[in-house]
Amino acid sequence: METTPHNLSTLFDQLGLPSDALAIQNFIHGHRPFDPNTPLQQASWWTPAQAEFLKQAIEEDSDWAEPVDELDALLRPAPEAS
Repeated sequence: METTPHNLSTLFDQLGLPSDALAIQNFIHGHRPFDPNTPLQQASWWTPAQAEFLKQAIEEDSDWAEPVDELDALLRPAPEAS
C-alpha cells in the first residue's frame, strides 16, 4: 500500500523536477500564464514521459489527479475580477 503523500512537492519529484518550494515557485512563475485552452499535458516544456504521466493522472482520476489539477490551476491566468 502506497503511503506517500500526493502534493505539489511529490508531484515534482515524480516528474523528475526539483521539488523544493522555491523551485516549484520558479517553475510556476517561469511558465505562467499558460494558455487556458491547452490541456496541461500538451505544454511544450514537458518530456513525452512527463506528458503521459500527467495525462494518465487525469484520465484515470488517480491519486495524482489532485496535485496535477492544483498545478494546472496555478499555471493558468488569474480570472478577471468582475
